[in-house]
Amino acid sequence: MAKKILIINGHPNKESLNFGLAESYKKGALESNAEVQEIIISNLKFNPNLEFGYQKRTELEPDLLNAWEKIKWADHLVWVHPVWWGGLPAITKGFIDRLFLPGFAFQYKENSLFWDKLLNGKTAHIITTLDQPSWYYWLVYGRPSVNQLKKCTLKFCGINQVKVSYFGIIKKSNERTRQKWISTIEKLGKQNK
Repeated sequence: MAKKILIINGHPNKESLNFGLAESYKKGALESNAEVQEIIISNLKFNPNLEFGYQKRTELEPDLLNAWEKIKWADHLVWVHPVWWGGLPAITKGFIDRLFLPGFAFQYKENSLFWDKLLNGKTAHIITTLDQPSWYYWLVYGRPSVNQLKKCTLKFCGINQVKVSYFGIIKKSNERTRQKWISTIEKLGKQNK
């Protein structure tokens, strides 16, 4: 049975390396006969602000409802994003804030500190670009974007198998290095990792 893969691209610039990496992963996954769908967050029409916090639900726009159907459909979520100021781009964070909601991605248990994880059984891969060495991002800053997405979002909602791939230093990379990264990602796509 073909694996169902959803590529979620969180970079707002279509000319970015992140778009090249996402396309390369998609190419590899399609060559492996996986079923592939995409969400390009910057193409969605939605308010990224969780306007009322969790006190009152803001109705989801059609693009977010469609995105949620894709997330439910997928076996494997591939998140592609840059690290900006140690975290996710604002549009990506807004996408998560608006969509990974109680009743969708998790459900608090009544009179309990615990919750049901509603995305159990799925896997994920975070592909992220940096303007610093990955070891420095981990050692000095503690990998805040990875902790936020992997631990505080995906694992919180039941996605426990999460692989992370770092690519950088972007600003010092040349065309040869970028082509090597794109080739690496295509192989990961072929392996459905």
